[in-house]
Amino acid sequence: MPTIQCLDPHIADLIAAGEVVERPASVAKELLENALDAGASAISVEVQHGGLTYLRITDNGCGIAPGQLPTAFLRHATSKLRRAEDLAAIGTLGFRGEALAAIAAVSRVDIFSRERGADRGASLHLEGGVPGEVTETGCPEGTTICVRDLFFNTPARMKFMKKDSAEGTAVTGVVTHLALSHPEVSVKLIRDGVEVLHTPGDGQLRSAVYAALGRDFALGLLPVSGCGGDISVEGFVTKPLNGGGTRARQLFFVNGRFVRSQLLTAALEEAYRNRLLKGKFPGCVLHITLPKSTVDVNVHPAKTVVKFQNERAVFDAVHYTVKDLLTAGETPAPKPVQQTFYRSMTVQEYKERQTPPPAEKRPLGSYGSAPAVHPDAKLPLRDSVSPPAPAAPEPREEPRPAPMPAAPATFPAAEKPVPAKAPVPEAPIPETPVPRRNTIDLPLQQTLTDHPAPWRLVGEALDTYIICQDESENLWLIDKHAAHERLRFNALKQRREPPMSQLLLQPLAVDLEADAYDAALASLPLLEEFGFSCEDFGAGTLLVREVPSDIRPEDAAATLEELAEDLRLGRADPDAARDSLLQTMACKSAIKAGMHTSPAELRALVDRVQSGEIQYCPHGRPVAVKLTRYEIEKMFKRA
Repeated sequence: MPTIQCLDPHIADLIAAGEVVERPASVAKELLENALDAGASAISVEVQHGGLTYLRITDNGCGIAPGQLPTAFLRHATSKLRRAEDLAAIGTLGFRGEALAAIAAVSRVDIFSRERGADRGASLHLEGGVPGEVTETGCPEGTTICVRDLFFNTPARMKFMKKDSAEGTAVTGVVTHLALSHPEVSVKLIRDGVEVLHTPGDGQLRSAVYAALGRDFALGLLPVSGCGGDISVEGFVTKPLNGGGTRARQLFFVNGRFVRSQLLTAALEEAYRNRLLKGKFPGCVLHITLPKSTVDVNVHPAKTVVKFQNERAVFDAVHYTVKDLLTAGETPAPKPVQQTFYRSMTVQEYKERQTPPPAEKRPLGSYGSAPAVHPDAKLPLRDSVSPPAPAAPEPREEPRPAPMPAAPATFPAAEKPVPAKAPVPEAPIPETPVPRRNTIDLPLQQTLTDHPAPWRLVGEALDTYIICQDESENLWLIDKHAAHERLRFNALKQRREPPMSQLLLQPLAVDLEADAYDAALASLPLLEEFGFSCEDFGAGTLLVREVPSDIRPEDAAATLEELAEDLRLGRADPDAARDSLLQTMACKSAIKAGMHTSPAELRALVDRVQSGEIQYCPHGRPVAVKLTRYEIEKMFKRA
């Protein structure tokens, strides 16, 4: 049986170093956190060859007493913890007491430190963890640590290091995170003799973002601030149009510590739902502050993973703070007066809804102005429009036919012909309204002399883009498909009545991929809720018997394929799956680019866009582009 014995201290140090020091960036992180905990207001970092051969960090913090320099490099030696209770509310960044010992074990270290107010400082050299003599030396107040030849005594680790450029980039990332986590500290990074980062340290997060992440990113940010209970959220988020291709610019800081959290990422992206292009991700620099006792930072050796005591409260604080900002400029959609398109009505109900008040009733055929509408009143918009009833033909004198035999007593007698100058009878009223497909929703009631709008419809280009001019002499190009798609999406999302379905003359067999097929089978009730009556036909095929009335039968197969794919991707989140289904249905039922649209329908769309109700399509694309008069005149060299 093998003998159990204690490890040699040097081997133990190497093992600890393997957990703490993965690469030069790990060294930079530990030393930078110590500098912040020492109260530094200015930190300088200098790196050569990615930090493998040379890494120097200088701060103007409180410094270390000469007699404590050797103690600082012992394992489990720290000035930040005294009692076991301190572990439950950690407010410092570095606290393990192993960082300096681990770094010294695998490198050559020189440290120079001078306490504030002291006449002289002290220095110490360590090689492979073995300290030399402490000597007096002249140095500025604060601490400077030089780390050379990292992993010189552990060549097995060296072969896993990447190129100098990659290691240097990792160090830059660590310095950037520190600069953003503490904008009150001036941080400077010199990489291979070139200054690549310098923050002013003025306490303004925007200044730190501008210096660390660049001008273009900083200009695409929106300030955000909010709180929920004892949790506060402050910082910046990207505009919906400035989404990135990765999540690299999602930077979260909890109590001043950079963290990676799926919870915070989900809260942020949920707030951007239906506002970003597919494949784009929001960016942010968010500071979340909460009581220290409600967050556990001692989960991962690198301290970049944390656990929250109340995850739901943290999620809601981030989610609603960002969502409130994004929806602040959007006008809520007006509540529809009626939504009868998706359900049947009796003839009496239809008459009551369609017949104007008796005082305003006019014979059909009289041509005059409709009841006046207050200029400030917004006309309610219907979810869909029923076609007007055909006008009755003008009566005229006809030769009277020969008398006919009297009708049987069981049938009502025929009415007499209408005199030529008698009022024209009202047209027959259909029992159910007939839906129109691919049309833009119009107001329920319009006057023949509408009040002036704060914009003017100029026309339409390429049967796709609406052109209008607002009262500030700005020219707007509006994508009518994107705008109508958002309009349809909002209407579908607000709808409470079940949709009206149309029975297909012949059932439609739709072949699906295996995963999408399984997802669709598991969600047949949800599909039925949206108007699709489907059943399993076996071998990856669904048999469709009914589709929503606002989906053309020829589009049914493609629509169901997209819905099944949406279900496959979002089956774990019912709300996300529902929104994906509504997006697909809105896209399929919206008017298409290239289709002819009447001026009245164009005006209805422009009114929704100019009011601020519609800004983005459900997939995040902008619906309108504004050109100022100056921009246009500049194109023609007038400005």
